[in-house]
Amino acid sequence: MYNILKIIRTYLEKFILYCLALIIFLSASCEKEKSLEFAVAKGNGIPLNQPRFVEEDELKSNGLQLDSSLVLVTANGNEVPYQQEDGKLWFIAGKEEESSFKFANRQGKSTKSNPFRIEKESGDLTVQLNGKSAISYRYGMRYPPEGVDSLYEKSGYVHPIITPKGDTLTRIQPEDHYHHYGLWGPWTHTQVNGQRVDFWNLREGMGTVLFKNFKSETSGKLFSSFTASQEHIDLKTQENPQIALNEDVTIKVWDINRPDRYMFDYITNFSSPLKKGILFEAYRYGGGLGLRFHERWKADNCTVLTSEGNDRATADGTNAKWCIVTGESTDGKGTSGILFLSHPSNRNHPEPMRIWPLDANGGRGDMFFEFCPIRHEEWKIEPNEEYGLTYRMIVFDGELTAQEAETYWQNFANEPKIEVTKN
Repeated sequence: MYNILKIIRTYLEKFILYCLALIIFLSASCEKEKSLEFAVAKGNGIPLNQPRFVEEDELKSNGLQLDSSLVLVTANGNEVPYQQEDGKLWFIAGKEEESSFKFANRQGKSTKSNPFRIEKESGDLTVQLNGKSAISYRYGMRYPPEGVDSLYEKSGYVHPIITPKGDTLTRIQPEDHYHHYGLWGPWTHTQVNGQRVDFWNLREGMGTVLFKNFKSETSGKLFSSFTASQEHIDLKTQENPQIALNEDVTIKVWDINRPDRYMFDYITNFSSPLKKGILFEAYRYGGGLGLRFHERWKADNCTVLTSEGNDRATADGTNAKWCIVTGESTDGKGTSGILFLSHPSNRNHPEPMRIWPLDANGGRGDMFFEFCPIRHEEWKIEPNEEYGLTYRMIVFDGELTAQEAETYWQNFANEPKIEVTKN
């Protein structure tokens, strides 16, 4: 009888310890799940999936310690991918019914996988999104076609840019402009120590812009990014070329959870090591962000619409916050394009543009677009001072409306208010 009571007592003690452990575990889980909420102000415009962020310090000051067991969910329990970078927690918001968020404890069993992959092969860094190539950055030297002057060799540019359904939108080394390289931004009419140097028109042999090295690469559930260092090289003194400008280009590709769209940021930060700096002269080309579109787009199948209501016939030389360039799809069964956004911090924002006229290239009307901050006004770059320009592009299949473009720009220009509250 004594042995039976002893056994029962042992089992009771184990059961009590088990219950206590379970209570502690459930309490901890509930505490984490209800520890913090935040809401995104709806703002103006129509609902669109866009990147938002909340400061990690604000989360910590409200008692939240981020760890791998926490996932971000909407008020109705749907998981939202997030990614941490430089003290910010980024996520995607857009739907009005999903403007409130909280952290839940799911023991690290996130259902969201990383949609990005960065690959380097044969001189190209390619960012893949959901198993498909989105953009590539050329870090290896690209040589011109056989029989073309070797001065046209180039590295440090973006090509191709590919839509979600697979249409290539960029072009390099066209026969009419061998120095055009997809998406790039060399400065054209400049003065270095009183001498004119052209980093854009390579055929003159005055200057060029080349890749130097990669400073960073990252991929997560929300975006993939890399930073490439580039050098603007003054070739006027062939025996001893000098660096006139050091530039860091950051490309960040965002998954905005749409099968027909993705977005990417193009951020350039630059400085001059020269004792007298460098002068960017006012000119209709140069710097900023230039893009030579695919050869299939001509005057009769490519349109332009700017934030100020200008079209392809009237946009050149005008200023804009945003510009939509749309053209016929490869299969002829729809359209695709790019929405270009200029950030308010950019010089001369709203920015002047260079857009080829309808009768360009012997009447073909090929498409070229550029945000050109020095089109109407020169820019003096002082020695060892930091300067920058920030752009965002939405690559799309189908249609993108003016109302959507304005909403994208409003979010890009003005971060929405985030209100953090404790439960």
